[in-house]
Amino acid sequence: MGAVFGDKGTNLILSVEYYCCDRPNPVLQIIYLAIIGATYYIIAKTSFSYIPGYYLSGVHRYTSLLAVGIGILLFLLTSFSDPGTVKAENVSQYLSAYPYDNIIYTEKECSTCKLPKPARSKHCSICNRCVARFDHHCGWMNNCIGERNTRYFLAFLLWHFLLCMYGTIAIGLVLAGRLKELRVVYILTVYYGVDNSFGSLAPHIVQWLLGSYNSQILLMVFMAIVSLLLAGFFAYHANLCLTNTTTNETFKWQDYISWQKKLSEARASTAALKASITGMKSEGKPPESKCKSFFRRSPLEDTEAVVRNNVYDKGFFHNIYEVIFPVSTRASLLWTKSKSG
Repeated sequence: MGAVFGDKGTNLILSVEYYCCDRPNPVLQIIYLAIIGATYYIIAKTSFSYIPGYYLSGVHRYTSLLAVGIGILLFLLTSFSDPGTVKAENVSQYLSAYPYDNIIYTEKECSTCKLPKPARSKHCSICNRCVARFDHHCGWMNNCIGERNTRYFLAFLLWHFLLCMYGTIAIGLVLAGRLKELRVVYILTVYYGVDNSFGSLAPHIVQWLLGSYNSQILLMVFMAIVSLLLAGFFAYHANLCLTNTTTNETFKWQDYISWQKKLSEARASTAALKASITGMKSEGKPPESKCKSFFRRSPLEDTEAVVRNNVYDKGFFHNIYEVIFPVSTRASLLWTKSKSG
């Protein structure tokens, strides 16, 4: 860009990158609304004329609209709800919610907010605020995912997975109904002499569907792919919630374990080097056989395994309860806060 357009072109790219990646902006929110609106419009335009049909009743015209409406509602809840912003008024509440494990979380002050930093919180550089039980900043929501809105985010992922599956199956049933209503199999076998077997009929039926209902086929493939992506993303976050871990903590533990392994290996290497030097200095000791030295265990193999000790994992049911009913919203903590105030 710099070579072609000069400094102005480079500055333009950098300003676009800053706007899209380094500060809150509604670009991905608008794209989401455009995708879901356009998809529903195309489905209504291409498929609603066949509903009611052979396999689907007319009620699906309304249930589909209701399902999309619920999806948008969950999107708005996740986007505009408070993720658990740490402020001077509630910092004591969040400090009492989670203890410091003194491994990946230690008692310190946020250098930006100038407030005590509760365990499991993180300062989001995009939103410029500390968020309790911080998971990640979601560009699609233009919001952080934290203690108070993780439940909405999980519901959003699960509902949109089900929504895509519903759309895929519904369009599949529409096409199957058209196949039945137009008696395509009967025409192929009786008038065109195609053998009445799956292997013989399948290529002709697929060719007929692609020629007559290509828009519906494309929509089915699109929604099936999106549903698989959403299923994987939901499974990942559901697993985090079941173990009371966040995406941020996953990366913290990876860094900690990697650092501890390197430290252990460095200590083992130092010990091995000292032992080697001591052996060289010893006199009158017969040399060790090559066979024995070959099979001797390396000191590096004796390094201790680093154990991930998650003190916040309180068991399956408690972890689920904590996501559905965040700690900071419970009556006991609210009462404690008012009492201390």
